[in-house]
Amino acid sequence: MISASVGKKTSLTFVQGFRDCLPTLFGYISVGIAFGIVGTASQLTILEITLLSAFVYAGAAQFAICALLLAGSPISAIVFSAFIINLRNFLLSAALAPHFTRESFLHNIGIGIFMTDESFGVATTKLKQSGSLTAEWMHGLNLTAYICWNLSCILGALSGKWIANPETLGLDFALPAMFLGLLFLQLEHVSASKWMLYVILIICMIITMIGLSLLFPAYVAVIIATVIGASLGVVLDK
Repeated sequence: MISASVGKKTSLTFVQGFRDCLPTLFGYISVGIAFGIVGTASQLTILEITLLSAFVYAGAAQFAICALLLAGSPISAIVFSAFIINLRNFLLSAALAPHFTRESFLHNIGIGIFMTDESFGVATTKLKQSGSLTAEWMHGLNLTAYICWNLSCILGALSGKWIANPETLGLDFALPAMFLGLLFLQLEHVSASKWMLYVILIICMIITMIGLSLLFPAYVAVIIATVIGASLGVVLDK
């Protein structure tokens, strides 16, 4: 649980939010450019890539949408997959919501809509340092990331026409590589007693995925296996 009583409470401004976002921009830029190039290779126009980045604003979901479009998946499956992938943002927003109870409804909606994994990480770190957060600071943090992401995707889309096969540069692996890095950083702090649980969950996920792939399309099998694995983790974790 995030505590709001840690540290001395200070007034955080929009400009401070902008400055605190700067260290994370390299990640947005690299993955955003990679998506723009992959989107172009997926036969999306620059306008479609721009609109997708502006309204979906989720790297994992955007890459998944491109893959599903190339696979000829129905629109309903694409929408549902994007929803499931972004479902974690409800939890991220809920974790920070208690610290903005005095803010207006519109401020809270804006904070939640532009929330990302990176901005959540920066916000929790700042919360431990200052003891409180402000809507102005969150807007500075979120809007900086949002603008950087969209500009990076557009830049990637513009340069994508000169890179016919992004796989040769490994750009299609940019997002998995980023999340693998985040995973290994988290595993550094896992206690020895948790490792057996994680091994069991990984084995169950692999078996479930293989079994479901025989009965359902791959995108459906991934969703069901993820839900089963997450539910099993909640049950087994004491």
